[in-house]
Amino acid sequence: MINIEIQNKINKLKSNPAQVLVLGFAALIIIGALLLNLAIASNNGESVGFIDALFTSASAVCVTGLVVVNTAAHWTLFGKIVILILIQIGGLGFMTMATLVSLVIGKKITLKDRLIMQEELNQFTLSGLVKLTRYIIISTFVIEIIGAIFLSFKFIPIYGTGKGIWFSVFHAISAYCNAGFDIIGNSMESFVTSSIVNFTISLLVIIGGLGYSVYIDVTNNRKFKSFLLHTKVVLVMTSVLLVLGAIVFFIVEYNNPETIGNLSFKSKIIASFFQSVVPRTAGFNSVSMAGTTNATAFLIIILMFIGGSPGSTAGGIKTTTMGVVILSIISVVRGNNDVTIFERRISNEIIFRALAVLGIGLLIVIVVTMTLSLTETNLENYDFLDIAFETVSAFGTVGLSRGITSYLSDIGRIIISITMFIGRVGPLTMAFAFAKKRKTKKGSYRYPEEKITVG
Repeated sequence: MINIEIQNKINKLKSNPAQVLVLGFAALIIIGALLLNLAIASNNGESVGFIDALFTSASAVCVTGLVVVNTAAHWTLFGKIVILILIQIGGLGFMTMATLVSLVIGKKITLKDRLIMQEELNQFTLSGLVKLTRYIIISTFVIEIIGAIFLSFKFIPIYGTGKGIWFSVFHAISAYCNAGFDIIGNSMESFVTSSIVNFTISLLVIIGGLGYSVYIDVTNNRKFKSFLLHTKVVLVMTSVLLVLGAIVFFIVEYNNPETIGNLSFKSKIIASFFQSVVPRTAGFNSVSMAGTTNATAFLIIILMFIGGSPGSTAGGIKTTTMGVVILSIISVVRGNNDVTIFERRISNEIIFRALAVLGIGLLIVIVVTMTLSLTETNLENYDFLDIAFETVSAFGTVGLSRGITSYLSDIGRIIISITMFIGRVGPLTMAFAFAKKRKTKKGSYRYPEEKITVG
């Protein structure tokens, strides 16, 4: 009887983590909005307005980077620090930060805490979660400090010691957390030819978007053949997307004077690589997004939708999800019964989960894009592609924009805020909810099978 009661309590706990995550992120966004709505957060000494404060807070917590006011010009040091803290908590996850506090004060990590951590970190088991969280916290701060040091080599000579260090720290955290917020004023456009800025930001974004389980696997095994299947798929998909994205951007934009057309050959390569990295899902830009061709804009939409990898600071449907879907398509075309890669078979459960995430993501993007097309009647100088670009950028928690963010109506800003929120916590938690709540037949019967025509 006691065992049954304990099991029931555990089962009840297991149904709560997704809800706790949603409520936790929502509470963090509200707190951030209240702080940013204060007059001391704005340089003009007046409140920015709750809608704009909410939008900015949601963008920071959801590590997106879309802004309705210029971050560098509008916010005071207090406002910028609030945004940076929200980015750091949003990137790591509020449970990871809560665990850090618990470890510092010596508080015990409860079963419920571990279950929420499991959901947030996208892990399959409870084993080693506290150790993983400790590793995440330490590695994050170390990587951000190293990134800030490299950026300071460029920023300190330009902005001076104090401001240069502040800029280096802010952008290192923003890049690693895949947030895309900048306090320069025009993102990285002023440094489009700077190798050290471009490659430091790119490396921080890539590392932040790989996922902590990949770090551990690579560190422990060091040989590709010995890596877990998850790590192999992440590394292959990431490499393919980065290379293809850079090549296509370079070719399509080569002669475009509004982007890289007037740059030297070396700078074109640097800018092309950078713009292949940041859509997944950092949101910095070294060239004007509004100046890109429609073909390039559509390519960026695809990269933003895919995003980074599970268990990372990135958004999107994730590289592994897209990888599983592509492998499933190849398997069907070849007439294979199983989906395999690297001499391993992928279970039907994982395939169904990947298809569910892809379907949910597409549905969200379609609904939001159609809704904005109806509500944003004031965007006369922008077309459907710009709205779709904005929607996918919000869903993928990217932050790139073709210039329409500040022109959105209050309704549009609320819709984009909700989309950013769903993009940060939705697809991941929904995918695990589907896996956990899947019902199995306890009887000895199954419904008869019947075929339908598809394709």
